[in-house]
Amino acid sequence: MKEKTKALLARWLNGDLDMLEYAADSDEQPYSSREEQKRARKELRDSVSADAATQRIEAGEQALFRHLYRLAAVLCCVLLTVVLLYTVALLPRYGRENPVTTEVVKRYVEKGTEETGAINIVAGMILDYRAFDTLGESHVLFTALVCVMALLKLDKKNTRSEWEDYHKIRHVGYRDLSRDAILRETASLLLPCVAVYAFYVLVNGQNGPGGGFSGGAVAGAGLIITSAAFGFRPVDRVLTARVYGLVSLAALGFYSFAKGYVFFTGANGLENHIPKGTPGAILSGGLILPLDIAVGIVVALTMYGFYSLFRRGNIGGDDLSL
Repeated sequence: MKEKTKALLARWLNGDLDMLEYAADSDEQPYSSREEQKRARKELRDSVSADAATQRIEAGEQALFRHLYRLAAVLCCVLLTVVLLYTVALLPRYGRENPVTTEVVKRYVEKGTEETGAINIVAGMILDYRAFDTLGESHVLFTALVCVMALLKLDKKNTRSEWEDYHKIRHVGYRDLSRDAILRETASLLLPCVAVYAFYVLVNGQNGPGGGFSGGAVAGAGLIITSAAFGFRPVDRVLTARVYGLVSLAALGFYSFAKGYVFFTGANGLENHIPKGTPGAILSGGLILPLDIAVGIVVALTMYGFYSLFRRGNIGGDDLSL
């Protein structure tokens, strides 16, 4: 018995045995052999070494990404500076008339109504002569809203856990202004005027001041007033997240395909067969009126989308304040 105890003590001093695990006196040998213990230690060392190597690799990749990011940022800034300086160098000197600009302005003023069918030369310019720029601006608005939705939209897909954080979010809520009687009564009187004015500005863009951007801004303000005065539920019943996406896609798609057809026919010297109408009439200007409506829809939904996302973190459908 003494020899066995001495042997166990010697193995414990050598680090090959944990005496606390085998305190019970038994004839059997429940502990592992020395080879198994060495194998376990080796596996542990290999695991620690693998973790350390992984951390070193990740740190190296992050450092490389930072260096490449800074290099790319510097190159983009230098390239943009060179392009801008080259463009400035091509501009006419201060005080001298630019013949190219003068020709374009004369074309807009002298033949704008004839070629576009719009009395409002500004509307004819941005939705006919330079409709490609307006198309880009509409897509910029839509892209901005998509980015804000990716950052701020609250649902079960972008919380830290699948159910826990979402459950907490639903009980945080937002300040409900719909209980204010003065706000509700004022909105009831104001909203019909806002709706009529938005419609007038939207459909009268080819004949006077107005158009898609201004009319959409007024319509978006109407949606915001409705949500603030009566809560989000009335708007959510009509403008759900799915409806919002489909309407925005339809508006931008119509604008893109309609002007793409006009660009194609114009670039190839073909007749687009779109009647201009009588200047001054409500249906004059060819595609200007439907394009104004498409742009107005995108602007209105973008304004309401920003308000809804910053106010409650969602657009239509699921009310997170419950």
